[in-house]
Amino acid sequence: MRSGNGDETPPSEQRARCWWVNHGKDFRPEIEGGYLWCAKGGGRSSVVLDNMARAAPGEVVFSFAEGRIGAVGVVSERQRAAPAPGARPASARRAPGGWLLPVRFAVLGQPLVPGEHRERLAPVLPAKHAPLRAAGARGPGPYLAEVPPRMAAVLEELLGGQLQRIEEAIAIETDGQLGDAAVEEQIWRRSDLALRDKRQLIAARRGQGAFRLNVEGIEKLCRVTGVPDRRHLRASHIKPWKLSDDRERLDGSNGLLLSPHIEHLFERGHISFADDGRLLVSKHLNPTVAKAWGLDQARPPRPFRAEQRAYLEFHRRQVFEKVTSGRRT
Repeated sequence: MRSGNGDETPPSEQRARCWWVNHGKDFRPEIEGGYLWCAKGGGRSSVVLDNMARAAPGEVVFSFAEGRIGAVGVVSERQRAAPAPGARPASARRAPGGWLLPVRFAVLGQPLVPGEHRERLAPVLPAKHAPLRAAGARGPGPYLAEVPPRMAAVLEELLGGQLQRIEEAIAIETDGQLGDAAVEEQIWRRSDLALRDKRQLIAARRGQGAFRLNVEGIEKLCRVTGVPDRRHLRASHIKPWKLSDDRERLDGSNGLLLSPHIEHLFERGHISFADDGRLLVSKHLNPTVAKAWGLDQARPPRPFRAEQRAYLEFHRRQVFEKVTSGRRT
């Protein structure tokens, strides 16, 4: 198990599962509307229906239409039952029932034409339910197909950094929630944890459960505002929940009790703390906000415990003043 200030990349930071959608001729409403949709049955293969159900928040979708990958998206929610998009309200009840999968799409500045890279893609195509048909094959691939990790790595390389930029832009737009949701999905799918342990880890993401109790055993008030009433304080991870291992996610030393507006600044790297308890304010923070929220009137500093200092060192190095990078970390 890693220490509180370790730099190893946890399993949650590995590339999430990826998907490939073979749009029909009228694909623009799906891109602009931010969804995938397929009818319940109606000729859809069981693999497509299964994939719609398996797709989880935070997972990447490569959008293929007119012979090219022209957009990339990130699944934002689980599928839900819905009539065919675009159906008029009066006829919605009579419209074919189906499954709608919300996806936040972004159009690529430089589309990728897979046909120009057959020598790279052919060796990494799966034997069954391939997203892209081999040369000479009739018909398109399944509407929604899983992209194996090796194929996803090749596509990411061929896109030349565009995928990372889109993921970072979507992370900003969603305030990092999709990344956290993706890690949560991975926790639910783990077979090495009991249901009770999974629930504790998920609750910790929201500053609740065992994590909050552990934090309250160490911290008694907000270190900036001095508010002691736990009803108005939030338990916030010092080393972000997404980047922590199971032990760190529940460790009370990896948490602070903060007033809501102070938690907002801390999680986004606008403030941090020195080991002796002094408040550190980012040079990127608007001075008006700093004054209005009373950062110039912070409580006298109190030194942190040795166990807390390891996590704070990580926060100062990896979160503090990193807000301009487009990620929380």
